[in-house]
Amino acid sequence: MQAYDIDTGPWRTGHAELGPDRTEDGWCFGLPPGITPEQWPLDPVTGYPLVHGFTLLLPEDYRVHGPDIAAVSFFATPADGNDGGADAWNAAVAALIEQPGDTPPADAALHPWWNRARAVHPRTHRMRDILDYAYAAILLTRAEYDGPLCRPPEPIADPAHADVTPPEWIAQGSAAAFERFSGLSDFNDTPDPFLIHRPLRLIARAEDPNAGIAPQETWDNKPAENGYVSPFFTDADGQWHDQPWRKDHGSNHLGGTMMPIQAVPEFSPFYIEFEEPFGGYNFGGGNAQLDFRDMKFDWACG
Repeated sequence: MQAYDIDTGPWRTGHAELGPDRTEDGWCFGLPPGITPEQWPLDPVTGYPLVHGFTLLLPEDYRVHGPDIAAVSFFATPADGNDGGADAWNAAVAALIEQPGDTPPADAALHPWWNRARAVHPRTHRMRDILDYAYAAILLTRAEYDGPLCRPPEPIADPAHADVTPPEWIAQGSAAAFERFSGLSDFNDTPDPFLIHRPLRLIARAEDPNAGIAPQETWDNKPAENGYVSPFFTDADGQWHDQPWRKDHGSNHLGGTMMPIQAVPEFSPFYIEFEEPFGGYNFGGGNAQLDFRDMKFDWACG
């Protein structure tokens, strides 16, 4: 296997470049491809749609769910909705979103939620973080990846009657909402803020001894039992240093050496590590990892 850095290109204000002949390997922010609004994963905490973080086309050696599964779209709790710990505003709605079951609920008012939850994309995988916030990944075929972009669904409940503040991206688009959350510039003059995105390109790392190896904590300058090599070493005076082969590694990457802000999670080699601007999140200045083989998610603050 090969490890890849994920280069993040400049802002684009439209998706005209997308299509089967494009040379990019995905995008962050913007909209997901190949799904319908009814299939967009909802947030069990708020009932609103989770924000689309990124869609990445997987190289062949990372297509662990079979050759037909060529890409992954990641959805997250938006940055302005992640603060201090989740508290579901409607436990019945939250239960329906995560486990809709085959029988409609007795309360007819919950039927729209039940119908939407049952319509979710069949390859949707839901995850929770340590604060109980929601995330989701959808595995896509190549045809879905090359398919039309999906607009977010209309909220089921009237926001005026919901006991929760709507996330800002619902009105502003994900890129503008994150820029404002970060105190940076926004996109007031953009005709369609939902189309603002940044293209992604995979760049093979020249050297990464941990490509294809599950990340492990290592100590005493010795590789782990599975052969995983620490990104650091200590010299004769006990001082820590970066391994020389790390000098060209990017922060956002596919596989290879993991650089979590805190502990190394128990993940497979098939993971993506990324920072807050890679789609717009609130990790407290830290970074995150998505294991798209075992469908695990972890992040830690800086």
